[in-house]
Amino acid sequence: MLILLNKPFNVLTQFRPVEGRQTLKDFVPVPGVHPAGRLDADSEGLLLLTDDGRLQARISDPRHKMEKVYWAQVEGVPDEEALARLRGGLDLGDFTSRPCKARLISEPESLWPRHPPIRFRQAIPTSWLEIRLKEGKNRQVRRMTAKVGFPTLRLIRAAIGPWTLAGLQPGEWREVER
Repeated sequence: MLILLNKPFNVLTQFRPVEGRQTLKDFVPVPGVHPAGRLDADSEGLLLLTDDGRLQARISDPRHKMEKVYWAQVEGVPDEEALARLRGGLDLGDFTSRPCKARLISEPESLWPRHPPIRFRQAIPTSWLEIRLKEGKNRQVRRMTAKVGFPTLRLIRAAIGPWTLAGLQPGEWREVER
């Protein structure tokens, strides 16, 4: 079984209940499935859940180099130099990110409002980046955009390998063929 979930903002990527917090249990009433990878509570978007341990390992293990696509709303408008730095790999202290694909995009058409909304500053514009990685370390995209001077305000995972968010609103899920 493979389930695609559009994980809402501020939901923990676990089924174990936590007082005062929403978890996957609040959205996916299917027993025996586990997340293939993680998505921070303050990130939104595609999360894959499965009851197949082998598939879970293939999806989440960086050795398999399954591409993940993120949409990052950042503070400011990155220039070509900042994008080139993102693409080339960055020393983030505890590791150096692998080269990736990064480009400016328009605000995604299928985007839903976030609750609560991000903070806006009148004098500082925001822009959207599409970042394609074949790794996924803790808070990596946020750390990368901050390193090049454009902090992430909102982060959405749009795809993992061949699976996408298409047609899923926050909290919605569907089972798909593997």
